[in-house]
Amino acid sequence: MASWWRALVRAAQRHPWPTNVVLYTTLFSAGDALQQRLRGGPADWRQTGRVATVAVTFHANFNYVWLYLLERALPGRTPRAILAKLVCDQAVRGPVAVSAFYTGMSILQRKDDIFGDLKKKFWNTYLTGLMYWPFVQGRSFCPMQMDAITLITNAIKWPVWGCKEINNMASAIDLE
Repeated sequence: MASWWRALVRAAQRHPWPTNVVLYTTLFSAGDALQQRLRGGPADWRQTGRVATVAVTFHANFNYVWLYLLERALPGRTPRAILAKLVCDQAVRGPVAVSAFYTGMSILQRKDDIFGDLKKKFWNTYLTGLMYWPFVQGRSFCPMQMDAITLITNAIKWPVWGCKEINNMASAIDLE
């Protein structure tokens, strides 16, 4: 088992962008599938496919490039540099990521008003993200690296919550 892990680590070191895109998409999709399982209903693999599509076409690539550019623009691991990265991340990446998620999901769901979910859910999602992401990102911006279990746990929590919001919106529409 250790040999496949070493091969995976070597591949990730040689090809970090594709590795991150695959990992992010996998975790985001797993978060959606877990959220569906926690709701107790049947699995909606089309929904999970839409989440994976948004993740692979936008979020995974955007986050990889964003974090690369953020590190280049604000290098360092001092408390001041970390705080600057957190503020910049929440002020710029947060709204873009939330907007892309709701708009992308609406497009893939073929909704008439592709900005409807965004208008209804943006502030709640963004403000929730302000309570969540600074702690996760603060850890990843620090000199101490996150272990894989913490990374995976935190990477799955947010998609579970975001996909719950999408499904809550679908349930509310079904009730009307």
